This record gives sequence, structure tokens and C-alpha cells, in this order.
Amino acid sequence: MNLVDGIEAFVKIADLGSFAAAARELNISPSAVSKLVSKTEEELGTRLLNRNTRGLSLTQEGEMFLERSRVILDELTAAKEELSSVSGEPRGKLRVSMPYIPSFFLPVISRFMEQYPAVTLEVDLSDRLVDVVEEGFDAVIRVGQLSDSRLTARSLGNCAMNLVASPDYLRRYGIPACVEDLSSHICIQYRYPSSGRTEPWPLLNSASGVQGVIPSLVCNSTDIRLGLALDGKGIAFMPGLLTEKYIESGELKIVLGNIVGQNYEINLVWPTNKYAPPRLKAFTDFIVNHFTVS
Repeated sequence: MNLVDGIEAFVKIADLGSFAAAARELNISPSAVSKLVSKTEEELGTRLLNRNTRGLSLTQEGEMFLERSRVILDELTAAKEELSSVSGEPRGKLRVSMPYIPSFFLPVISRFMEQYPAVTLEVDLSDRLVDVVEEGFDAVIRVGQLSDSRLTARSLGNCAMNLVASPDYLRRYGIPACVEDLSSHICIQYRYPSSGRTEPWPLLNSASGVQGVIPSLVCNSTDIRLGLALDGKGIAFMPGLLTEKYIESGELKIVLGNIVGQNYEINLVWPTNKYAPPRLKAFTDFIVNHFTVS
């Protein structure tokens, strides 16, 4: 048995919480994962995992070995990356996540693939707030404030947020002149997939202190909100990077532009490690140089 394979299986089990999840990640069967860990325990002469009907847990020795195992795997990865980078071409797999706005993000991803054909990208397009470290992402484009000290970040700029509606909708329902007017309009709001909370609309200069609106429709998809707004179904609070071309073409109009006070910062983040492989550096540099928003 390759002890490194056993160590990798053990770390995956510890991170993901089950043999089945580790097997899916490693693309082998659960029985093969179990056998790898058993052989590793036999090689080390100690039990690493408690297995019972309630699930899995690390033994005291397992907790100690887990930290050592991470260091071993990181060093092996670094060694392989250093050797592969001798050719001067970044290579290997990168797992990245970004908000579900295909029309905006995919062109730059396509250009990266053309420039770095030896790098395999696994792209997760989702509005869900992923846990970068726990879910094993190499890099993530994130909108909003950062609060995770385990991450390194590079700013891509700020994205203006606007209330938008189609000209057809505004002809039928009228143009709201103040926050209070929104109570008689169809308001399409966003529900965060991770927390289930409804996104607030940051409305300023409201004489009555109105801080939010009563939604007429709530969904957890950016694309659906945009589609509904374009189809004249209501007013939506949308990122400018997504609506800019529709505003320029006249398909959408900005509503209450003087009383919406919100800009979101966009960051490229990745786990803070002692060693960053060439493929990650190539990706972060490329995104910063080709993707900066204002």
C-alpha cells in the first residue's frame, strides 16, 4: 500500500465526515477508502478513527496525526508543483467558485483556459456562500464583506447596486418618486441560499424611516430576478455589472437612483498557505488583470 494514499484518505474522511463523502472526492469506492485507512492504522500501530453507529470521530492519536498529515500532503504538493513548474507552464487542477452570473464571469474563464491549457478548471457557479477552506476551493470570487482570517484577498473593485425595472413595467405601474411609493409596486427580492435571509434594500432619505419593502416575489436566483425584471414583472435590486448592458440598450431603467445607497466590494480570495502553486498564482494574476471592475 502507498502510505501517502492512506494519509490522503484519512484527511478526506476527517474533513468531510464520512467514508462515502471521502470516496466521492477521491473517486474510489467507500470500501477502498476503508481499506486504505485500516492499512494506515496498521502501519502506524494505532487507531486513528472511532467507528460506531453514531458516526465517525478522531481518536486522540488521530487528532495529532491529522495536523501532521496536512503538512505532509502540503509539502508533497509543493514539491510536485516546483518540479512541474520547471517547464515554465502552470499545470494541474484548480477548484474555483464564483457567483452565478455566467454572462459576466465565463468570458474571462474562457480566456484563462486559452492562455493556460495545462490547467484544469473545476468551476462552481453558485449564489451560495461557500466555505472556501472547508469545501476545498482553491480560489473564490466573493461579493461583499470579508470576515475569514484564513483567507488572502485581492480586490477586484466595487460594484454599484441599483433598483431596476423595464420601461414596460414603469408605463403600467408608474415611476416611483420616493421610497414610500414602493408599497404599491411589485418588488422582486433575493433570498440568500446559504442563510435563507432576504436581502435588504438599502434605501436612503426616507422621511418616514422606511428601511425595507414588502416583497411581492422572493427567489434565490440572480438570473431569475434579472429575467423577471426584463420581462416587466417588477422592480429588482441588481448588481450594475449584470444590468449595465441592459440599461445602455434601454431594456432596463434605474429607479430611485438618488436614494439607493449600496456598493458591494468584489474580492478574489483563496486560502492563506505557506506555498501557493504556480497555477494558483497564474489564476489570481490573470483574474486581477482581466476582471477589475469599477
